[in-house]
Amino acid sequence: MQDPDPPRQRHPEKAHRPDNPQPKKPAWIRVKAPSGAGYRETRDILRKGGLSTVCEEAACPNVGECWSQRHATMMIMGEICTRGCTFCNIATGRPDALDPFEPGRVADAVAKLGLKHVVITSVDRDDLEDGGAEHFARTIRAIRHRAPATTIEILTPDFLKCAPSALEVVVAARPDVFNHNLETVPGLYPSVRPGARYFHSLRLLQRVKEIDPTMFTKSGIMVGLGEDRQAVMQVMDDMRAADVDFLTIGQYLQPTPKHHAVARFVTPEEFRAYEKAALGKGFLMVSATPLTRSSYHAGEDFARLRAARLKRAGQG
Repeated sequence: MQDPDPPRQRHPEKAHRPDNPQPKKPAWIRVKAPSGAGYRETRDILRKGGLSTVCEEAACPNVGECWSQRHATMMIMGEICTRGCTFCNIATGRPDALDPFEPGRVADAVAKLGLKHVVITSVDRDDLEDGGAEHFARTIRAIRHRAPATTIEILTPDFLKCAPSALEVVVAARPDVFNHNLETVPGLYPSVRPGARYFHSLRLLQRVKEIDPTMFTKSGIMVGLGEDRQAVMQVMDDMRAADVDFLTIGQYLQPTPKHHAVARFVTPEEFRAYEKAALGKGFLMVSATPLTRSSYHAGEDFARLRAARLKRAGQG
């Protein structure tokens, strides 16, 4: 799906960057344009609720499939991020004030969509003292009240500039899955994720387990940014050392010519090799395909994740 806004309008902060050519996608990465009654119904519920989704803001290639099945990833705290990651399609700038009614609107949309599992993510809010931690917690509590049968997965920012208590606030709200993406290998952080710190993100995931050992943790990376296999293997080892349960690996797709270039398209065979290696390292769940994204098939994967934990516990 083509980005509806030209990059110089949507991303004025990226206008100074040189254009990077966008290579033709191989057959295995192409998807159908979004359409159908289910897609339109999901879109209309979200529009009427005044809600943002990472599906649209990040130009996810799976939006047609997910929305047609009434799955959507809600993005809270606005559509403007305080970071400028070179892979990301979300605009950078000065965000608006938080909307105190947003948690309730999210919960209403979850109930109307009849979601069995919902993923809640957000922009980075370095302008807020707690990075938006309490807003995440309020959203989780609102969903628990309005849709008590829905399981909740959160995909959080790194809370880099916050006190340690910020993370504790989010974990205390008891999401079913705590996800924070490392995004790439540490050697590429200066060019891909310059506002973040690899070992801080890794430690964040480790602290979640220290605060609540029963909570599922999840993280993901993109490939095709210029990393090599050895670096990916090291990230897997680092995640396992932090006791991460669920790993996702997907192909990086360049949103516009102003974003980080695609170094190459990783083949489906390589993804299968990554999945096999990760399972061998002890992850409970691994999703590694060209179109894998953090929230792609998240509900089905959560059910499998719980089953994998029970099976492992029975073998212990």
